[in-house]
Amino acid sequence: MRQLSEIKNTVSIWHDLEQRAEAIYDLIYVAIDEDEASMEDEFIAEAEKLGSEVEEQEMLLAFAGQYVKNSAILAIHAGAGGTESQDWAEMLMRMYLRWGERKGYDTEILKRSPGDEAGIKSVMIDIRGDWAYGYLKAERGVHRLVRLSPFDADHGRHTSFALVEVLPEVENDVDVNISPDDLKIDMFKSSGPGGQNVQKNSTAIRVTHIPTGIVVTCQDERSQYRNKEIALKILRAQLIERELEKQAQEHARLKGEHITAGWGNQIRSYVLHPYKMVKDHRTAYETSNPDTVLDGYIDGFLMAYLKSHHNE
Repeated sequence: MRQLSEIKNTVSIWHDLEQRAEAIYDLIYVAIDEDEASMEDEFIAEAEKLGSEVEEQEMLLAFAGQYVKNSAILAIHAGAGGTESQDWAEMLMRMYLRWGERKGYDTEILKRSPGDEAGIKSVMIDIRGDWAYGYLKAERGVHRLVRLSPFDADHGRHTSFALVEVLPEVENDVDVNISPDDLKIDMFKSSGPGGQNVQKNSTAIRVTHIPTGIVVTCQDERSQYRNKEIALKILRAQLIERELEKQAQEHARLKGEHITAGWGNQIRSYVLHPYKMVKDHRTAYETSNPDTVLDGYIDGFLMAYLKSHHNE
């Protein structure tokens, strides 16, 4: 019923915009015929206002698909390349945290695996707020960085990769049912980055979903209850994402498209040397100011992707 109400409201808005557009069109031509220049200017200003409202509604249409209004769980994984890629993964983490801050979202790091020397091997971030998943689903894929290495004594140019995954956060009582009989829960002692035990109590949690084989481990919190709560939240999101992938694969099969598994090709390149540019390879949207992008100003890339994929 809620979805039906939202659809009816959307249709009503577009009908109203259509009627206003027809009225303005007729009145402008009346003003032209009667040589009423002042009236013509007034109606043109109204038409420009209407155009802005239409553009706003078109942006909302870009949020197509299930769960687009939900919060999101964003995961970043460093690619091959050791310290270089781990540092790049941390740069991406900072970019998304700054973006979330600017959007007014609440962000929380659920899991973080530190790098061997610098950066991070992986991180999982909870980004809570309306439309977070709708925006961030544009970021799924491999992100490529080209720069002069700060870790290379010769300051040679290096290429690094990191994988970004985005999962929808769903409520406990909808869409997916997790039976306790399908779960294997193990408790063990939390350990720090160097493998040293930091607690005597077994507060870390490993949850295995037996039917799918998905394993989620959480040990960042001091409370066993909190670690279990976070692990189940991540598991639920991964099960939802798996179901969405099945639907997408079936849709692609019916359309005759080929879907490749794994990381695939990069969706976006961030070049800091020998020139400065960030380019999205799916939409051709680009900017020559990578510093601003890495500071969290990524809305141009998000909207370019959403507008180009809103019919999928």
